[in-house]
Amino acid sequence: MKMRVAALQFGAGTDVPTNLATCLRMIDEAARHQPDLMVLPEFSNHASWYDNKQHCFDVSVPLGGPFLQAIGDRARQHRCYIGVNVTLQRVSPEHGPYATGSSVLFDRDGAVLSVSDKQVLMGHENDFLERATAATAITAIDCGRVSLYACMDGVINETPRGLALGGAQVLCNSLNSFALDEANLHIPVRAAENKVFVVAAEKVAPLIPEFLLEPVSKATSIPAHFLHGAGESQIVAPDGRVLAKGPRMGEAIVVADIDPAQADDKRRPDGTDIFAARRPELYGPLARPPATLGLAPGASELKAAVLQTRAEGDSAIAEAADLVAQAARAGAKLIALPELFYIAAGQAGGPRVNDVAAAEQAGARAVTALQAALRGVDSDGVVVVTSVVRGGAHVGVMVSRDGVLLEQTQLHRVARHAWGAPGDTSRVIQLPWARVGIVVGDDAIYPEAFRLLALQGAEVVVAPLHLQEAWELALGLPERAAENRICLLVASRPTPVGASAVMTLHKDFTIMTPWETRPFDGNISTPIVTLASGGPGATTAAIHPANAQNRFVSHRTDVVDGRPWHLAGAIVRTMP
Repeated sequence: MKMRVAALQFGAGTDVPTNLATCLRMIDEAARHQPDLMVLPEFSNHASWYDNKQHCFDVSVPLGGPFLQAIGDRARQHRCYIGVNVTLQRVSPEHGPYATGSSVLFDRDGAVLSVSDKQVLMGHENDFLERATAATAITAIDCGRVSLYACMDGVINETPRGLALGGAQVLCNSLNSFALDEANLHIPVRAAENKVFVVAAEKVAPLIPEFLLEPVSKATSIPAHFLHGAGESQIVAPDGRVLAKGPRMGEAIVVADIDPAQADDKRRPDGTDIFAARRPELYGPLARPPATLGLAPGASELKAAVLQTRAEGDSAIAEAADLVAQAARAGAKLIALPELFYIAAGQAGGPRVNDVAAAEQAGARAVTALQAALRGVDSDGVVVVTSVVRGGAHVGVMVSRDGVLLEQTQLHRVARHAWGAPGDTSRVIQLPWARVGIVVGDDAIYPEAFRLLALQGAEVVVAPLHLQEAWELALGLPERAAENRICLLVASRPTPVGASAVMTLHKDFTIMTPWETRPFDGNISTPIVTLASGGPGATTAAIHPANAQNRFVSHRTDVVDGRPWHLAGAIVRTMP
């Protein structure tokens, strides 16, 4: 059943009645489009800036109070579902009076269908709000299954992932952010990686009291015009395509017609069902409390290279060995080749193994040749990563001049490598210049695979793979670098949707603190990406393993250890 959805883009100041009037005006404007579902921005009742906890509670709204009652009345008047995010007044024996950042969903009769508390609090929100203690509800409405989350919940993968695994077809994201990479990265990637629709409503106008714009700008080195909501509210399809988008500035109603049933198809182009192929039994660490690793940082800078051969078979092995030697002589310490680079390309789905025994023998020759290439040059500390067929499995290998240092078996089954037996562990190796892990082949589309390595302290991950869908290189892999704070080498043969890339991290990352190495340009966590041309040869770029040490995007908000591990049941639960 098709439905029309609308994302409402506007600002909210410090006067609650004025903000309510804005909400009602925008709802009335959106109603002209006759949507089935409207989504409003985060903290629609008050700007997210408070003098103290009592002030935050005082400007919050009760569930049955006039603010939310008026929103519910509009839902009944316009016969539509409305999702709105507010700071909500709560009282409990443990906390007494307190506030949460909560998304409230009203039905067509104006009744409250669900209340979803924010799971990941951003910056100073940790000082004023309490985070969720229960998993977010998934609600079946008359035209699909929907769920709501807010802003920082979508900057890391766990909350949207859990909702999609629970059966949500349409995810409604309310935002209160000045980050431009919300629209460019964090919003659309959650649709693509889960194959669901996302309706995202972002704010515009100042996010803090206007009289504080200049003082806060001076204290943080963030230009005052960046302290406004980032706009670009949008509606995203399950393949990551943006169906409709609002402007960078100014109020807007963003509307699109969608078919929620499309979100039930979780297949890749090669036929792999990405949810059925998950390995929840391996994801246990994602649902455990964070552990203090106490590891020393890696190198501040390192040259890395991704290589592309023009040949196949034994000719590709010889060509790869020459390219490895050249890259090592040029100073590269970390070198990557695409998955099964020595196998004929075959169909659009990438290299196809028709004879496992022959492929295993060729893989052994490839490893020997790469090792010999490193022995022929000054290669102290140099490693090469690719994948081979080994033991009837698709295995990532890290080769040095002394032999194979690390083997990583692909964790998830994939239709195009149906012959491969999946592995059961992932691990990180300590090299002289960084802690490194490998993600093999289609494991790269699973956010869980990267998170497991990040929890082991990985600073660099190498992904020999074959790109199939446009969202992988444009959204998925940059997000894996961003949300885990890892440097990432992507090695793929040229495909219609891209090829190899090197992704590294900015040193300055924590917002609301002065930045020293780059001016604030609105992008917070998007990595620095160097794309390969797709032609044969080497693409080199610097990576910065030491920058992975800083995982704090803001005050008390760690993008790895701050994940909602206590609410990750859907991620580690085996699907029926």
